[in-house]
Amino acid sequence: METCLYCLEHIEQILSGVHKLRPLDDDDRIIYKRYNKGDVLFSEGGTPRGVFYLHSGLIKIIKYGIEGKEQIIEIAKAGDLVGFRAMLSDKTYNVDAEMLEEACIGYIQKSDFLKEINTNEKLRNTVIRVLSKELQDRADLLTTMAQKTVRQRTALALILLDDIYKGAPINLSRDDLANFVGTATETVIRLLREFKKDAVIETKGRKITIIEKDHLISISEII
Repeated sequence: METCLYCLEHIEQILSGVHKLRPLDDDDRIIYKRYNKGDVLFSEGGTPRGVFYLHSGLIKIIKYGIEGKEQIIEIAKAGDLVGFRAMLSDKTYNVDAEMLEEACIGYIQKSDFLKEINTNEKLRNTVIRVLSKELQDRADLLTTMAQKTVRQRTALALILLDDIYKGAPINLSRDDLANFVGTATETVIRLLREFKKDAVIETKGRKITIIEKDHLISISEII
């Protein structure tokens, strides 16, 4: 893919989390590619040749464990940069990235990204800060999840997904939700039934609407 000039121009704002999404047709410098649900952006073992900016859609970041068990370790949303750490590490991808829904993605070639870092001190400092924060955040999340019961982890997963979907119904298969929580699909289905019975959530097909977020927070013991 060709480097998206718009993405490159706003890369420091994107990494800082202050960049605001805009319609793709607003700027003819925005170069992007459309992906369908289920399309693979990159796979474990592949060589990173750039980074991807998610203009719209959702991507699940997957790590496969023993006997090919899928674990969703992250869900990237519009405004996120994907493949950033792998590219800077100069190693192959150690995860897969797959579309959870239709997505529009811009691309910045590695050579253009590194050139910008070398000539932009503000961007260079931002990269260092972001990498340090991500490392700490991941360590905190792993510690938190490891100490929680499956019920607590499911509640926490729903809270995180509610933020990702910005309050709209969570449109995720039960298998994907189970892989995000790190448990069996049957367990997630049972817990969702319990949450629904307690009027904490509503379900319609595969869609989940959070009714009592404070109750979920209490269950997850975040506070």
